[in-house]
Amino acid sequence: MTTQTMKTRFAPSPTGYLHLGNVRTALFNALLARHGNGRFVLRIEDTDQERSRPEYVAALLEDLRWLGLDWQEGPEIGGPCAPYAQSERAAIYAEYYQRLEAAEQVYPCFCTPAELALSRKAQRAAGRPPRYAGTCARLSAAERQARLERGLQPTLRFRTPPGKPVEFTDLVRGPQRFASDDIGDFIIRRADGTPQFFFANAVDDALMGMTQVLRGEDHLTNTPRQLLLLDALELPAPEYGHLALIVGADGGPLSKREGDLSLRELRAAGYLPEALLNYLARLGHHYAQDGWMELAELAAGFATEHLGRAPARYDEAQLLHGQAEAVRHAVPERLWTWMGAAVHQWVSPVQREEFIATVRPNIRFPVDAAFWAERLFSADLTLSEDSQAVILQAGPEFFIQALAAYAEHGAAYQPLVEALKQRTGVKGKNLFMPLRAALTGETHGPELARILALLPPEAVRQRLEAASLHS
Repeated sequence: MTTQTMKTRFAPSPTGYLHLGNVRTALFNALLARHGNGRFVLRIEDTDQERSRPEYVAALLEDLRWLGLDWQEGPEIGGPCAPYAQSERAAIYAEYYQRLEAAEQVYPCFCTPAELALSRKAQRAAGRPPRYAGTCARLSAAERQARLERGLQPTLRFRTPPGKPVEFTDLVRGPQRFASDDIGDFIIRRADGTPQFFFANAVDDALMGMTQVLRGEDHLTNTPRQLLLLDALELPAPEYGHLALIVGADGGPLSKREGDLSLRELRAAGYLPEALLNYLARLGHHYAQDGWMELAELAAGFATEHLGRAPARYDEAQLLHGQAEAVRHAVPERLWTWMGAAVHQWVSPVQREEFIATVRPNIRFPVDAAFWAERLFSADLTLSEDSQAVILQAGPEFFIQALAAYAEHGAAYQPLVEALKQRTGVKGKNLFMPLRAALTGETHGPELARILALLPPEAVRQRLEAASLHS
């Protein structure tokens, strides 16, 4: 007896750039597949011809690879279930439409959008849930033909079997039960001949051998329809799990300001992929370990039982913490590239490693690294207001003695500060703060010992002399 290989998938519609919500869906499916030594499939659901764009397809492929979420089947990879774009699978869908038509499990619907809206309004006014009234289900063959001859383009509706309970166990929410009478007959093919989401999505999951599907809870009401379809077509259904949505700090929909940002925007801001992976893997999923985890560790600890049912709250502070951890764990070569041209123009190759080691604890984004590169290596140091106040309070004599101590001990930090303490009688914050202010123009920042070692001796002398004149 052979065990079926676990297969999960991410099936985005290329109508925009990936945002945090669908990136998390992709991540959870990828982690589930890796945890079960299975296969992660990427499928492009591009049947919305008006809104789907090839540039969005290219962007999402690039973004998933940037995140490290490589797929084992899908675009640019291929696989046994190709093609992996729904726009290229029309012949496959046609075959299954024909099966349903032959079994009289579907019928053409000529109702216009205006007629359907009026019917829903009347149902709501009568206190009934809005569902299709079955108007076209009762048309005779002659009536259908007459409408076709008038040039009307029908949709295709699935005949939902009456009085049938639809039950399944959700991987996240547990046992679910729906009544077919509450669903009504639903459209599976649009008037323009393109497949409706319910149909293409369900057929593809079955034919591609999906075993588990994690998707947003907004798809929960789609599941009974899809199970009815797969049952009618005698196709296997995957196990479905519906993820709690991501909400803002106030519990409402995630706003652009809070975090409904595209992955492109986050990437452009300088977020590292590992930061997003560590943050999103914990957004609605519990790990026993709180600390930093590599992708393999995230997969090893991933389990559907650890997925929460309550809405997952976006917390920018936690994402920023993840970014700081990602910077802390990144190898120097990678950080150097990430820092970009603004840093490269200030920092020489000889100073590169020492600069990275110096500023790493104090930066989260390339702009932070550029700030410190300019602060440390610019010939013209601009003092912050706080630094000016600290230097003024320390007085010129402090910096004259600092120059003498530096002349004696150079960048040897401990002997230098001990000598300065002896020369001035100043200690603690009153010793370190003026020294930092004079050397960096700031009152807080990287370790003073590292700054002294990194700055060229001539720059140290010039800055201490300038501080003696400013004080």
